[in-house]
Amino acid sequence: MGPLDGIRVIELSGIGPGPFAGMLLADMGAEVITVDRAGSPGGNREHDCHARGKKSIILDLKSAEGVRTLLGLVEKADVLIEGFRPGVVERLGIGPEECMAINPRLIYGRITGWGQTGPLAKAAGHDINYIALTGALYANGRAGEKPVPPLNLVGDFGGGSMFLVTGVLAALLEAQKSGKGQVVDAAITDGSAVLMGLFNTLHAEGLWSTERGTNTIDSGSHFYDVYETSDGQYIALGSIEPKFYELLMEKAGLDRDLFRDQMNREKWPDLKKALSDVVRSKSQREWCALMEGTDVCFAPVLSFEQAPLHPHNQARNTYMELGGTTQPAPAPRFSRTPSSVRFPGRELGSDTATVLKEWGLDR
Repeated sequence: MGPLDGIRVIELSGIGPGPFAGMLLADMGAEVITVDRAGSPGGNREHDCHARGKKSIILDLKSAEGVRTLLGLVEKADVLIEGFRPGVVERLGIGPEECMAINPRLIYGRITGWGQTGPLAKAAGHDINYIALTGALYANGRAGEKPVPPLNLVGDFGGGSMFLVTGVLAALLEAQKSGKGQVVDAAITDGSAVLMGLFNTLHAEGLWSTERGTNTIDSGSHFYDVYETSDGQYIALGSIEPKFYELLMEKAGLDRDLFRDQMNREKWPDLKKALSDVVRSKSQREWCALMEGTDVCFAPVLSFEQAPLHPHNQARNTYMELGGTTQPAPAPRFSRTPSSVRFPGRELGSDTATVLKEWGLDR
């Protein structure tokens, strides 16, 4: 069922953050209809995580009939999400003005890189460009090296999809009181800037340097970093608090005279080298036996193939099998209205006739 059972969402097909946002809504029980275009790549989406739980219809939105059909669906929907460049949906005649004229309660969610306004609004871009503009890319990397893109997690999904979903859900709640919908403008630049808020704060307080790889949690310290083990694997340490650091020294058998001055930044490079030598003396499995489940703040660094096999992830059913592939299970978890994945991604356009009939439109 899920907490969003009964909510109807139209997702204008796109890539990246829009489909991910739609997946989150579908996982939580919303009926999500993806409006695809004929000839789009990836006809069979059985293995596509972002397509799971959604129905697919094909409409020609460049034709008058296609637009009329979409507006007929909009009339019965609660939410529409789209990720085109500003002005595209307006030119097609399916922008917020047209859609909300026939459905004043509609939540119109828009996700773009630069936002709906501003000098860069209509320029092309990708995750790496958006996070470059907000300091998020600049902050990632080791000392003396160039910035490292953190996959597209910080921009597309963290700064984009998550803020779009948050905005849509907030607007749905507000609509219950006002009876009115509204437009949600989710810009990846805005969202990734918000994600950097802690570091803006620390910098203002003189506790964070803009020099990469010199701070407590950006690989500058020896007690918060990734280390290679004797078998070529890696472990992650995050022993920030003194009591956790004390336990790290105990479990790893560190020289207390050498390591006791934890927060002396001048010693960090030497302590990092010394700790690297200690960690390299044992295998990942041996370090797991010593530290996993303790307050050292420790974890083995697992690949996305290894992660589903870890006992903790298995105990919590963090991953699931769907369509013959391993995928992350829905999150977060609800005590009374649990999320679920109702079916794998559908073949492109396979639900067109069924959806139009169920939504009361003339086939």
